[in-house]
Amino acid sequence: MQLSNLRYSKGSRKDRKRVGRGPGSGHGKTACRGHKGQKSRSGGSIPAWFEGGQMPLQRRVPKRGFTNIFRKESQIVNLADFDGRITGEMVNPEALKEAGLIKNLNKPVKILGNGESLKKAYEVHAHAFSKSAIEKIEKAGGKAITL
Repeated sequence: MQLSNLRYSKGSRKDRKRVGRGPGSGHGKTACRGHKGQKSRSGGSIPAWFEGGQMPLQRRVPKRGFTNIFRKESQIVNLADFDGRITGEMVNPEALKEAGLIKNLNKPVKILGNGESLKKAYEVHAHAFSKSAIEKIEKAGGKAITL
């Protein structure tokens, strides 16, 4: 076998349809586009969302609400997640990331008071706390410090 002898196997490749090349080709005259109509013209493509002049879906459906561009997205951590996951006395975003409770150090962290009261006194550093979280941290003998 030599590179100069390589050929595609028979029937594996098909010639493209050459339209508009005279009546003998079988694809002459209208070039497989049929007679008249929008799709027979040059540039006669119809957008995928076009509904034939019917009021389009995105204009029929009512619009509600808005997107607040100043919204601050917080990462939420519950006090119930602390026990068994946090080893030290001090809890900060770095310790929470190490424990796998948050994913990103650049986003603010909010501590919520879901779950039972804490078994251990923690010094918790976070960007925000719920009232119940502050109560439970202080009840266990710890401190809630806002960053």
